[in-house]
Amino acid sequence: MKKFLTITAAAAVGFIAANVFCFIFFAVPFIAGIAKAGSEPTQIKKNSVLELTLKGTLDERAQEDPLAEIMGEEGTAGIDDLTEAIRRAAKNDNIKGIFIDAGSFDCGSMAAAEAIRDELEAFRETGKWIVSYADSYSQATYYICSVADRVMLNPQGMLNWQGMMSQPMYVRDLLAKIGIKMQAVRVGRYKSAPEMYTATEMSANSREQTEAYVFGMWSHIIDDVAESRGMSADTLNALADRFMMTQPVEDYVSCGMIDTVVYADGISTVVNTLLEQDADEDIRYVHVSDMMSQEADDDGEQIAVYYANGEIVDSDAGVAMSYSPTIVGDATAKAINKLMHDDDVKAVVLRVNSPGGSAYASEQIWNAVRRLREKKPVVVSMGGVAASGGYYISCPASYIMAEPMTITGSIGIFGLFPDASELIVDKLGVKFDEVKTNAHADFGDMSRPMNESELALLDQYIARGYELFRGRVAEGRGLSVDSVETIASGRVWLAPDAHAVGLVDEIGGLQEAIAKAAELAEIDEYHTKAYPANPSWIEKLLESATTESYLDRKARTELGDLYEALTFTRYIRQQSPIQARMVERVVVK
Repeated sequence: MKKFLTITAAAAVGFIAANVFCFIFFAVPFIAGIAKAGSEPTQIKKNSVLELTLKGTLDERAQEDPLAEIMGEEGTAGIDDLTEAIRRAAKNDNIKGIFIDAGSFDCGSMAAAEAIRDELEAFRETGKWIVSYADSYSQATYYICSVADRVMLNPQGMLNWQGMMSQPMYVRDLLAKIGIKMQAVRVGRYKSAPEMYTATEMSANSREQTEAYVFGMWSHIIDDVAESRGMSADTLNALADRFMMTQPVEDYVSCGMIDTVVYADGISTVVNTLLEQDADEDIRYVHVSDMMSQEADDDGEQIAVYYANGEIVDSDAGVAMSYSPTIVGDATAKAINKLMHDDDVKAVVLRVNSPGGSAYASEQIWNAVRRLREKKPVVVSMGGVAASGGYYISCPASYIMAEPMTITGSIGIFGLFPDASELIVDKLGVKFDEVKTNAHADFGDMSRPMNESELALLDQYIARGYELFRGRVAEGRGLSVDSVETIASGRVWLAPDAHAVGLVDEIGGLQEAIAKAAELAEIDEYHTKAYPANPSWIEKLLESATTESYLDRKARTELGDLYEALTFTRYIRQQSPIQARMVERVVVK
């Protein structure tokens, strides 16, 4: 019987493997061929409307996920494609307006939402119209859509308008339940990242910096919406205090936040009226993919836009989030060096969206950016967050631009070292004995806590890392080390405040950063090219088909804010123990 079961299992495995093999070598090329055939430029007819779908998740760059598409799930939209599509639509005489289909949309950061909103404002300034519709508006999608000429809502829909918060999570007691304690060594009184593992609430310094950027961000959002909707800031704050999601739809209209209440089947009547055609006439909708299929302008000199997006890790083996974007230290340094030697590239815009990570990897990228700057202009464009290691890799640039709601700074270093002695020795009853040749031969042993001698040595090691980081900032920004110290100590800054203290040169988006790079390179006519190259369709299909990637995506969806804390704890042994990283996160409803 046992032999029969073994043979049956082997046959089943062989059958599955054979089917996977056939799929990869026969079906995948066929599907890829269809995808390629559909990539021909779309003809944009007269009286067309660009339809923007704000659903799924938003990242710096669009990420194809063929498996998600096959399963009918929302993929990952990219700020790059969305904003470029809006710019192209503004220049296309056949496109008369934009219809925004807003839904469940995780934009990641309010800086990302503002980047889209700014392009929509520029579109309106050309004299074209924008309308939006949603069954329900999240606060982030309403912020984007508030720039529209007409904001529409389903009669049974909701509008979430309640204010913003930052909600740090503390897992010290959770780890204690399984017998693990994190020993933290840090430099910088504002460096609050380790507090997730060592405290149960905000320290006074952490609360001070958090209040500064959360209230600053909300004030900026209020001012933008007030201007677009013709309302006062006081009124919008009062409405947030009413928790508008619980109010009747009629109140949304009477207070001025919504223009029209309409069911989905009534959208066409509104759009046709704006197009000045019959109410029942078919509307020629075009999509982001249609706009991106148009031939790109490649006249003039090349400005490279290099995307440094995600956590900074030492190598692929140290990736903390198996499916999240990462900045791999050695690979990124090599790619930047390649741009340095590419004579076709006249300037580089480094688009940084990173909370940091490995201090060692950050130093390697810093060196590559510094060497690049010696040969050609380098302008940093900061996304939602460019803090700690994200700032480390930015500071040697020729010029730094940040979005108005970018979170940056956090110049500090910390190390986390797990002590699992309670779990291993007390709870599991495992005992150890040892023979060692030197005093610290057993350093890193999780079955015991660090002793005073080891902690003292680690303090010195972390302090040297901080001095190096602080010196890099002083060198890159042309400041004295003492003046950097007054704005460092791990403090997180909102972009306008970072500009005021000299960490940022100017407030502006990616397009302004590209224009600045052209100015520094002294070129009048230019085009951009994105780096690193996106994976091919087949590569993305094979990657998204892996069990690990699929489960990781599902875990991220189900766990929400818990995901980062739990996965960081899981991978703590694989990462560099010395981190230039921030964990503060503003919750965007």
